[in-house]
Amino acid sequence: MKIIFIGDIVGKPGRKILKNKLPSLIEKYSPDLIIANGENAAGGKGLNQRVADELFESGIDILTMGNHVWDKKEIFNFIQGDKRIVRPANYPKGTPGSGFTKVEVNGKIILILNLSGIVYMPPLDCPFKVIDEMLNVDDYDYSLLDFHGEATSEKIAMGWYLNGKIDAVVGTHTHVQTSDYRRLDKGTLYITDVGMTGPYNGVLGVKKEDVIKKFVTKMPTRFNIETDGPKQLNAVYLDLNSEKIYPIKEIE
Repeated sequence: MKIIFIGDIVGKPGRKILKNKLPSLIEKYSPDLIIANGENAAGGKGLNQRVADELFESGIDILTMGNHVWDKKEIFNFIQGDKRIVRPANYPKGTPGSGFTKVEVNGKIILILNLSGIVYMPPLDCPFKVIDEMLNVDDYDYSLLDFHGEATSEKIAMGWYLNGKIDAVVGTHTHVQTSDYRRLDKGTLYITDVGMTGPYNGVLGVKKEDVIKKFVTKMPTRFNIETDGPKQLNAVYLDLNSEKIYPIKEIE
């Protein structure tokens, strides 16, 4: 089972490079499934119907989310009925949408899960307790978790906690691809953060001038997506059968 997982898509620049680069990645890796984190895809925060449709039409099969899942209120109109969109499972019971989905590919069922970290993040339910319940569902051949978290320690701990219980744990949210991709000793594929897909010369996708002003003046500052200059696509390729993981980085 071959999967390409694409890191946080940030605004129009992220969608543009995705559209330009994804066909060649598909030709090179022949993935069975393409997953992307889409929580920043519409204007840098949140997801709306138009952008979701655009991403699915570009070749994405499943979108995972994160702490910005509710930033575009329009999502309440479609997240409940679209099984291709997975929001963090550790929101309280009764929250719209689902924290997991199953996809059948070539006769095999893949369980795709999404969790939010709680260190320096909104105070949701404990992700370690929630994941145990989620893995008790029946009938799946492979499993992958998008762990959307701020703290490196929390993500690494989750990787070891799930070592041997899940096929892959990929981290998102911090927008910088880490070099610690590896196969853990019981077979789980792991990376702390896949990185982001969007502007290359900004600060995590935002205009550098806005972020520098915030740090220097300590005053409230409006953050705008960087739209000029080169763009980057960060992703990982996972072969769940051979237990291999490779980073992908494209710049245009």
